[in-house]
Amino acid sequence: MTAPKYDFTRLLVTNFKACFRFYRDVLGFTPGFGTENDTYADFEIGVVNISLFDQAEMSAVLGTSEKPLHPASQDQICLVFSVESVDDWAKRLQGFGVPLAAEPTDHPDWGIRTVHFRDPDGHLIELNQPLTR
Repeated sequence: MTAPKYDFTRLLVTNFKACFRFYRDVLGFTPGFGTENDTYADFEIGVVNISLFDQAEMSAVLGTSEKPLHPASQDQICLVFSVESVDDWAKRLQGFGVPLAAEPTDHPDWGIRTVHFRDPDGHLIELNQPLTR
């Protein structure tokens, strides 16, 4: 038996339409399947895709509909993307009215510059670029 192969990340979202528009319009990802009026869509972003799926529909499949959709906790996941310019992206995000969770910051110990923000459903996202040495 071979080991499982990682195919994609599926975000379970409560505001599907807003999340679809965010990943398509703000981040500029190309939808490969689905529309903003569906309950499932995936975006072609490189080697591994991101998909969105209505959280209520998934919880019905799992039999967990009675549980809260957003339990209070620290972030459990962070989507990380590399970009050419963190600062240019920070300006773009602010132009779309996206609040930054953390301003562009150099992390010499990590060797990268980052900016952090959240999608409409609250998923943490990091954009980073290598620091010049």
